[in-house]
Amino acid sequence: MVTSTAREVLLFTLEGHRYALPTEDVRELVRAVRLTPLPRAPAVVEGLLDLRGELLPVLDMRRRFRLPVRPLVSSDHLVVAQAGPRRVALRVDRAEGLLALEPGQLDPSPGELPGVGYVAGAIKLPDGLVLLHDLRTFLSEAEGLALEEALAEQEGASR
Repeated sequence: MVTSTAREVLLFTLEGHRYALPTEDVRELVRAVRLTPLPRAPAVVEGLLDLRGELLPVLDMRRRFRLPVRPLVSSDHLVVAQAGPRRVALRVDRAEGLLALEPGQLDPSPGELPGVGYVAGAIKLPDGLVLLHDLRTFLSEAEGLALEEALAEQEGASR
């Protein structure tokens, strides 16, 4: 879980709402490209991205946050990040940039509320709160297992 020692975050938008990820989880940003469907993957997996020979599952942030689903468009960004033991790509509307946090700007208490999955805290900004997400809890255990099985099948089929 992210603690109040996080000093820099990546801000991104979905449906006009801002969210954040700790920069230690973020590896790079890439422009959206056509994805390869991954049969039998959990619903939160939108498809596969071939990033310089590495196959990465692309997680549908809209579905996870219960936002209206829409087709991939060329202006979307893919945030390549570390979600626990697995590298993934997250489709977002737009990556806004990095934000250095000031002391006291991150409140970890929202992450301690029951039923608030994958939230590590709230960042207090002059124009409102931004939820900081913890990718280590983004996939449920069942989703993680289903994803591993779907990836193994895909790997076997491509040989």
